[in-house]
Amino acid sequence: MTLSEIAEGLEVTASQQDRGVAVADDTDTPLVDRLRAHEADLPCTAAATATLVDAYTAGRSVADAADEAGVTPMTAAKTLHRCGVSGVCPLAPTRRGVVRDWLDGRMARSEAVALAGGDENDFALATYVETHDPLPEVATVVEAGIAGSSPLGGDLGSDDPLGDALDAPEGLR
Repeated sequence: MTLSEIAEGLEVTASQQDRGVAVADDTDTPLVDRLRAHEADLPCTAAATATLVDAYTAGRSVADAADEAGVTPMTAAKTLHRCGVSGVCPLAPTRRGVVRDWLDGRMARSEAVALAGGDENDFALATYVETHDPLPEVATVVEAGIAGSSPLGGDLGSDDPLGDALDAPEGLR
């Protein structure tokens, strides 16, 4: 039995409606303006937070992003963590378990610092990460800001290494 024989007698009884592309974000609004509503929950101002997020997600270090935002590196790391940016905790997950043990009162602080490795600042930041969750609303705003900051092909030109990826192959024009 062929495919045409199987399809014989089938008919379309409903039509499909083109609804277009759904737009459900406000990435046209600057990140700093979207962060203002959550400023009280962040370790620094909305303007400094937006600067930190922009600099850090562009590939700069936490210290460089902190310099650009005018805050200390510790404040920058805390802020990025509260914004849901991953990778700012200096301790590996196993060593963060030592911090949790200390927070639960199962060991002395000096013992926990020694077992966790790193230095006092690393331990302090890991303690902050363990005691302060990322803010879901802020993480959503930051994620949308990052995703909307460089649309596919938005700034690619002929001098960009990926600029030719936007051109259609000869046979498709």
